[in-house]
Amino acid sequence: MITILSRRFPTLELKTLADYENAPEPEETGTDYPSNARIKSESAADFTGEWCLADDAGLEIDFLDGAPGVYSKRFGGEDLPFPEKIKLILEIMEGVPESGRGARFRCCVALTPPYRMGPTETFIAICEGRISETPSGGGGFGYDPIFYLPELDCTMADLSADKKHAISHRGKVLSELSRHLEAGCPPRSRGI
Repeated sequence: MITILSRRFPTLELKTLADYENAPEPEETGTDYPSNARIKSESAADFTGEWCLADDAGLEIDFLDGAPGVYSKRFGGEDLPFPEKIKLILEIMEGVPESGRGARFRCCVALTPPYRMGPTETFIAICEGRISETPSGGGGFGYDPIFYLPELDCTMADLSADKKHAISHRGKVLSELSRHLEAGCPPRSRGI
């Protein structure tokens, strides 16, 4: 998020929770993306007294009725590395025809004002694709190596960082947030 937003707002001071000693990392107990994003942004705003932004994202696979979804990071166990999570998904989907491999990445970003001086706003975007039969590419992270983009004939992990930022669910939602901020909505000079 920092990379995308710093390019759009080069004069805005952007920080992460790592810049704040003893910053809490709340448990994501929500059952949907907006709830988890709000939990994180509101916790950070309460702690820092600054405008705060947090996201929650996941991979939704049609064949798995939308799973892993909000549990994407914990799919197969929270400590299971992503290459193993990918292997597990490919094993589950072995033999599934192209027509049944639809999937999407969904991302929700929550923006919370300092001291809750207003409501937390949420923004959501998706990136449609398919689950490939084999991993491809060395870029990106998470499930990117199996998220195939038919219109580009490659996986998300095959893209350059700039191209990925332009078309991904996270890039799209941050573009929407940026338009909101550029329309004159705060924050203007405070860190996000």
